Amino acid sequence: MKIPVHNLKGESVGEVDVEDGVFDVPFRPAVVHQAVTCLLANRRQGTVATKTRGEVSGSNRKLYSQKGTGRARRGSIKSPLLRGGGIVFGPSPRSYRQRLPKKMRRLALLCALSEKTREGALWVIDSLEMERPKTKDMANLVANAGKPSSTLILVPESQPALALSAENIRGVKVRPCSILNTLDVMSAQKLIATVAALRRIEEIWGGNGSSDESA
Repeated sequence: MKIPVHNLKGESVGEVDVEDGVFDVPFRPAVVHQAVTCLLANRRQGTVATKTRGEVSGSNRKLYSQKGTGRARRGSIKSPLLRGGGIVFGPSPRSYRQRLPKKMRRLALLCALSEKTREGALWVIDSLEMERPKTKDMANLVANAGKPSSTLILVPESQPALALSAENIRGVKVRPCSILNTLDVMSAQKLIATVAALRRIEEIWGGNGSSDESA
């Protein structure tokens, strides 16, 4: 399939032919949902913790006599019913990490890229290079792409100057193709990619490529 190519001013300068096996894959909601759920779960730290009645500090002696006071039968001061006592069924440190097979991660990413392409949310530019960070140039690029609320800029390899240029613009992220993931693609309203980035994506996740996506 062919995708229009623009320059930095937003003018159309031609077309680029991309692989149907990467940018025209049928959308599978269940696979994409599972991949996004996995990525979100792997972001969780799982460090929240509470103390049970066996872990809080305090005496184990019985507070007062069992009978004769007219009050409830009260055990130690560490009872969950008392202030400062233990917590019943509270959270404990745990790992939320999930794992997806490589083929499923690859399929989910291709489905996400294909869906964005079919929606017209993939905006291709001929080249994008910056010798030094400049937020104004990045803001103009996003404006030429239609001023989307969230933008993911794809580059073939890490470009620190480009990443710094987008750092102060809300909703704009820059990602090298090697660490692209399904969550980033589905969360962005608009994808901006260079022609070199498209070729890099085809190289990594094409027919003979292997997924480098981190989950």
